[in-house]
This record gives sequence, structure tokens and C-alpha cells, in this order.
Amino acid sequence: MKHSLVRVFRALPVVLILMLNPASDAAAQERTLAYLVPDIRIPFWDIMARGIQQKATELGYELSVHSADNLSRRELEATVAAIDSGVDGIILSPTQSSAAVTVLKLAEQAGIPVVISDIGAKSDNYVSYIESDNDQGAYDLGELLVVALDEKGWMDGTVGIVAIPQKRANGKARTEGFLRALEEHGVSTAGIYQQADFSYRETYEFSRRLIQDNPQLRAIWLQGSNRYRGALDAIWESGKTGQILLICFDAEPEFLAMIRSGDLVAAGMQQPFLMGETAVEAMHRHLSGAPVEKVQRLPVLPVHRSNLEQLLPTIQRNVLGNRSQP
Repeated sequence: MKHSLVRVFRALPVVLILMLNPASDAAAQERTLAYLVPDIRIPFWDIMARGIQQKATELGYELSVHSADNLSRRELEATVAAIDSGVDGIILSPTQSSAAVTVLKLAEQAGIPVVISDIGAKSDNYVSYIESDNDQGAYDLGELLVVALDEKGWMDGTVGIVAIPQKRANGKARTEGFLRALEEHGVSTAGIYQQADFSYRETYEFSRRLIQDNPQLRAIWLQGSNRYRGALDAIWESGKTGQILLICFDAEPEFLAMIRSGDLVAAGMQQPFLMGETAVEAMHRHLSGAPVEKVQRLPVLPVHRSNLEQLLPTIQRNVLGNRSQP
């Protein structure tokens, strides 16, 4: 019996991990896909990779996953490796929107179709772009924060932002949507710092600077999720616990309990597992000769204590990539 083969590549030289799964689509068994991911160590990307893997296995594709560890050089190395291996299609989550241009050009020269899954690209020579509605999701998150500030009588306070790189199309959309919500209600911002290495130390330092430089700071918004502990520690060490709110984009498993307890005001939860599945479906349709939508935009879930239980089944599967209950 033939099988689909899942290979995970970190950086070159390649580390190979093999996982065998039964193939299901005889017509696609001989086809191979590559997923180029910014950093598989970040939970969001790991969950998206699992969504891609599940749908690829379901459709009978062989899949290789290449992690760039957030380095454009490694992303290019992974692109060359995928092309040299003769894959039928590439699913790309670029390190930066600008870096995607080179990847798309190399793939086009090799005659390999590309589906973009998140972040975006400063080029349009791809089959389909699967994106979260970052602008609307961030706007909704800003609205939830305004409600929380108003309930506490903190509307004269300021909000600091620890952002993902603004060179990314999704980063710019998040910032624009969030600021629009704050501006509509007259809430001021305290400044914005852009992440580079996405580390705990970086998040901690940016949060600490926002707190020290802005006596009226009442909230910190992280445009990511996995380094939330850095922000919480900075708030705690400054003696501001209970005086500065935390709100995040994306999600971690522990966010469910944190939202219930009020330690986290809300989270704008993308659906990476669903995004991964949608990306593979788009590629499969293209390789099968069917028409594909150029842009497919998926909603971001604005999760707060008021709607958490209602959204829980969707969160467990599409956001966290599992079906188990907390």
C-alpha cells in the first residue's frame, strides 16, 4: 500500500523527520507539496502546518515542511531545496511580504504554482492568497479593549503596542484596524515597538519601556501571542498588575483560562488550522484544473468572556488544532 510522506526541514543542512500516513486519493498519490514556514517553533505556524499536513494526507499528497527560523536566507535555501526536489506545488507563509517576491519568482521560473497562506506578498504571481481578515479582526479587538477601559473608567489612559513587523501586510492591517477603533473612541496610543526575533526578552523589554515611558499606560496590545509571558512579567515587576490590561492577537491554549479569569481581556484568534486546510484545498483545485479564488479571507474570532463558551468548539479545532476540551 502506498503512503504519503511528511518531512520536516528546519535549516540546511536538513534535519529529516519522517511520519507515515495512509494516502486516500489515488489520483494525487504521486504528487508532492512543500510548505515553507517562517518558524515551526511558534505555535501558530505549527498549528497551520498541522492543518496543511492533515488536508495533504487526506488528499493523498506527499508533504515536506521547511522552517526558516525567521531568517530570509534560510527561506531562500528552503525554496531552492523544494524546487530541486521537484515538488508539484509550494504553500508559502513568507518571513516578510517583501521576501516572498524572490520566492515567487524562483517558483515561477521553475513552473511550480504557489499558494500564499498568511502574511502576504508584494507580488501577485501566486495561485491564491489565504489570509485572515486582520484589519477587521484587529478593529473588533480594539472595540473590546475600549469597552474594558470604559468599564474601569480608564478612557483617559493610553495603549502601547508590541507589533509584528510592519513590513508584513498582515502587520500593517492589524495596526490600521486596531488604531481605527481606538481613534473612533478618542483613546490615545503610547507608542509602538516592532518585534524582530519574537523572543521573550524582546517582548519583556518592549513592554517594560512602554510602562516606564508612559505613566498613563492602561493597556498593552501584543500583535502575537506566544511571548505574552514577557508582557505579563514586565507588568508584574513594575507593580502594575491590575492597573495595566493585556490584550493579544492569536491564541495559546492557556488563553482560554486567562480570558475566563480576566487575566487577558480578549484575544483576536486567527484560525491557522483552517487556513492550512484551505491552502491545500486551493492548491489541489489548481492542480486538478479547477478555478481558484485569488484571495480567500477567513474571519478572525474576537474572543471575550462573553462569547468564549459559544466559540469553544471552533476554537479547539480551527484555532488550536485539536478537538479535546480544556
